[in-house]
Amino acid sequence: MINNMKYSICFISFFFLFFMMMLNFIFMMYFIMNNLVIFLEWEIISFNSMSIIMSILLDWMSLLFMMFVFLISSVVIFYSKSYMSSELNLMRFIILVLLFVFSMMLLIISPNIISILLGWDGLGLVSYCLVIYYQNLKSYNAGMLTALSNRIGDVLILMVISWMMNYGSWNYIFYLEFMYNDWEMTMVGSMIIMAAMTKSAQIPFSSWLPAAMAAPTPVSALVHSSTLVTAGVYLLIRFNMLLLNMFFLKLLLLLSGLTMFMAGIAANYEFDLKKIIALSTLSQLGLMMSILSMGLPDLAFFHLLTHAMFKALLFMCAGMIIHMMNDMQDIRFMGGMSFYIPLTSLCMNISNMALCGIPFLAGFYSKDLILEMVSFSNLNFMVFLLYYLSTGLTMFYSFRLIMYLMINDYNLISIYNLYEEDYTMLKSMYILLFMSVISGSFLSWMIFSYPYMIYLPFNMKMMVIYVSIMGGILGYLISNMKIYSINKFILMYNMSSFLSMMWFMPNLSTYGVNYYFLNYGQNLLKNIDLGWSEMYSGYGMMIIIKKYSMFYNMLQMNNFKIYLYSFIMWMMFMLFMIMLIMN
Repeated sequence: MINNMKYSICFISFFFLFFMMMLNFIFMMYFIMNNLVIFLEWEIISFNSMSIIMSILLDWMSLLFMMFVFLISSVVIFYSKSYMSSELNLMRFIILVLLFVFSMMLLIISPNIISILLGWDGLGLVSYCLVIYYQNLKSYNAGMLTALSNRIGDVLILMVISWMMNYGSWNYIFYLEFMYNDWEMTMVGSMIIMAAMTKSAQIPFSSWLPAAMAAPTPVSALVHSSTLVTAGVYLLIRFNMLLLNMFFLKLLLLLSGLTMFMAGIAANYEFDLKKIIALSTLSQLGLMMSILSMGLPDLAFFHLLTHAMFKALLFMCAGMIIHMMNDMQDIRFMGGMSFYIPLTSLCMNISNMALCGIPFLAGFYSKDLILEMVSFSNLNFMVFLLYYLSTGLTMFYSFRLIMYLMINDYNLISIYNLYEEDYTMLKSMYILLFMSVISGSFLSWMIFSYPYMIYLPFNMKMMVIYVSIMGGILGYLISNMKIYSINKFILMYNMSSFLSMMWFMPNLSTYGVNYYFLNYGQNLLKNIDLGWSEMYSGYGMMIIIKKYSMFYNMLQMNNFKIYLYSFIMWMMFMLFMIMLIMN
């Protein structure tokens, strides 16, 4: 009975979300063809001069994004039916995932900064609950790091809310034109950018994103494709009118370019399968943020949607592999997977190729367009270099991953544990596989009403292909390392540790900041709470009272000697008192 109930909630959630996705798709097509925007206001409370209003903005962008979120979440819940089958509290897990999706919906359809905060905070809170889902010390630490990093963004949005009280309404959508000409708006713009940087894990807030991999894999597929991490990018796409002519924007371009580069390098040093994919998400987020800061929000949105498809698929394949390997995530223990789990390997390789931007898969359409627009723009050489190096590094770590998982020799563990592929998981992966192949061309025809025509010299046009081929060759070479390569690594140990630890960012943003406070707190605990105050308050008093009570207990044990002794003492005391009175 309980088992049927567990599965029924998965099916009901799946069908509901899938139906919503179809509905959004139909509406979105209608809105795009008729160039419609619907703005709804629902007055919840009106009291004297105060009114609380819920606003909803429906246009092609919010409907299209909702369609993608509903599609991915429905597929993830269907996948979880099998992946989380041994979970006793599956109902709780599904409800958390649904809460997560609805928080994202609230964020997507809000033109009002207050309802944006509700969705934003909902994402932060539910992501904390999901990251600590497997209850162990590592998960708790990761959850706390995630929650506190996102809390910075929440505080900044609260500051934007208080600042916007100057304008008389929180519907920011009405004020964008006016704010653009206002010097004060630099404040709101910079706070929105900072908030988006915390949610989308740009430098210096990057350390939480790989740590959030402590969550179950279906959650990672949802979080890292279309919900939590893309919330910051979506917010900036909505606020993009504010983001022109600002110094802060140039800073964002630099930081997001460095994030892209740093994540690409760190992924090449990582051996944890889920962390490699998480770092690749970080790299793609850097790409979205940087193209957004160059003033091309439509391209950022296009890449956000295509990336959502293949990244969710990539995480699902990783989940299947981790299941097969008895919960082992280290790629050094894997090898020869394509012989044992061919269909999962097919999905994994296609999603990896889409990530690399192999022509005519989903990632190619958005990535190629972005890189050509970068080549076409009048930015300096450093930005150009960061973009193309990061593209090469994407190919580098993807090829390295494919070599370790599929092509390299068998390892003892990979032969020993593999069993039949799970068809429930495969069905959900096929939907995303289909979307990873077609979504790029389908979106490029639909979003852009006229084509971007970019004229570049032949070598500039082929630059993406060149760096991809070079990255692939390097990935092949590095995955073929033998035992004699280790001594070369030892010579460069310091540099390797610097690059693999995300430029020491976890140390700087977490351990480095926390160490002194935690150390001071521990000293206070030892010396005051468990030291002086303990001895002079509760514990010390208890010891004294205990000693006295033991002494009185001994006196009261009907012992003849004690009676006699106390009688003599009492008589002597009485004689002494009588003598005093007589005198």
